[in-house]
Amino acid sequence: MADWRGIVGRNVRRLRQSAGLTQEQLAFDASIDLTYVGGIERGRRNPSLLVMVRIAEALKVEPQALLDRDNG
Repeated sequence: MADWRGIVGRNVRRLRQSAGLTQEQLAFDASIDLTYVGGIERGRRNPSLLVMVRIAEALKVEPQALLDRDNG
């Protein structure tokens, strides 16, 4: 079974860094707590679908980019 929390976390970090955003900027843009972003990126938090959509919108990507196993 795939480690989806890890895949999502790695994708969020990669896309955030590619966008030149800090965790704080991403948290603000997605209207989520800064510590929650860190937990997601470390693969320790299990974001809901709605949180993943808000993160994707803040990163200006489609939500499925967060689930891409090839880059995760």
